[in-house]
Amino acid sequence: MSDIDPTLLHRLQFAANISFHILFPTITISLAWVLLFLKWRFHRTGSEHWMDAYRFWVKVFALSFALGVVSGITMSFQFGTNWPGFMLKVGNVAGPLLAYEVLTAFFLEASFLGIMLFGLSRVGHRIHTVATALVAIGTSLSAFWILALNSWMQTPTGHEMRPDATGQLVAHVVSWSAVIFNPSFPYRMLHMLVASGITSAFLILGISAYRWLQQQRGTDVQVMLRLGAWMAVLLVPTQMLLGDLHGLNTLRHQPAKLAAMEGIWETTNGADAVLLAWPDAKTRSNHYEVAIPNLASFYLTHDWQGEIKGLNDFPDTHPPVAPVFFAFRIMVGMGVLMLLTGLYAFWRWKPWRRLDPARLDQYPKLLRVLAWMSFSGWIATLAGWYVTEIGRQPWLVTGILRTEDARATIPTPMVLSTLLIYLAVYMFLLIAYIGVIRHLARKQTTVAMPTGATS
Repeated sequence: MSDIDPTLLHRLQFAANISFHILFPTITISLAWVLLFLKWRFHRTGSEHWMDAYRFWVKVFALSFALGVVSGITMSFQFGTNWPGFMLKVGNVAGPLLAYEVLTAFFLEASFLGIMLFGLSRVGHRIHTVATALVAIGTSLSAFWILALNSWMQTPTGHEMRPDATGQLVAHVVSWSAVIFNPSFPYRMLHMLVASGITSAFLILGISAYRWLQQQRGTDVQVMLRLGAWMAVLLVPTQMLLGDLHGLNTLRHQPAKLAAMEGIWETTNGADAVLLAWPDAKTRSNHYEVAIPNLASFYLTHDWQGEIKGLNDFPDTHPPVAPVFFAFRIMVGMGVLMLLTGLYAFWRWKPWRRLDPARLDQYPKLLRVLAWMSFSGWIATLAGWYVTEIGRQPWLVTGILRTEDARATIPTPMVLSTLLIYLAVYMFLLIAYIGVIRHLARKQTTVAMPTGATS
């Protein structure tokens, strides 16, 4: 056990926490806006199936929100238990941003969530809709502050380093606007919001397809299949466009991360796009490489002969290549699969027209595929998150704080044992979450009109 790298254990423990946590905000950020849309459609049309859909999906939202809050609290404790050097070095930046998230976003969500979940028959519809809108705004505000901090850790600006009483250099803010709107923030924020939309789109498609296969043939299920198909076919191509812009930004500000994503070791003009390979850090080369000539330079620089810096230009300061390389391909591969599936569903079902049961029943395989892809957005999001976070190594805050310098000096057996406890608890909660969602989807819902529904 003494041979285990303690920094690696701390990183694994934090990775376990954040991997579990990110699953649920990825759903709630966009699902809150979907719920607001369903309420708006109900008010506009007076059709009960919009409220039926709302009543089902608000339960999924509530369950996801609860697990997101619980895991978020646990994660915040780890800043102190596992990474005390983080707050000592950059607490003047990170502390206020985390406080803004609590004061402006979490309190907004928490204040109106009760009305949204339990007030449908107790308050007027307008008040309930306003509460739903404020919860949706709160979820997006929460993403805004967290991604501002994460982006600053990737591309820090708006600060200066000053010595404290002990002579240690500490970050002080000189411009909050530069801190928040750092060079990678707009791309990272949009990329995350659209990722949340895609995750919800396939969750809606998958759960609705499963409900249809379980003989729940209500109009509410049909309209959610239409909505999910529209979201998928609009958001997945948008994400690919944003990914291209994000790549250009990464090439400019984090070239070592980009080189790891592409598996490029030597600085090259007209770099090949490596489709498949086995990166070897010892020989600093790729084994079993399958590549397309010049393509990487074209999509990374929009020039067939554009220069891509290689990993050998960043000795000892580039991330571990293999995890970033494979995670990037999982993310892209899952994105392509979701695009093809979404386009096929859109083409077959023609959701711009009213769906009818006969057209849905013509494609049972498609329904089953969508049911299996209910949580495909999680796979793409986690893979993208690993590219982002592992790609930042060996820095915790780029150019300011190395990861190994921020960790706590906790005995290795204690870190390992708590890591195993975290993994066991998270696995149990994840299985329970999916089991409850499945139970909700199998359960035949009986819908009652809320008081004052037609007012």
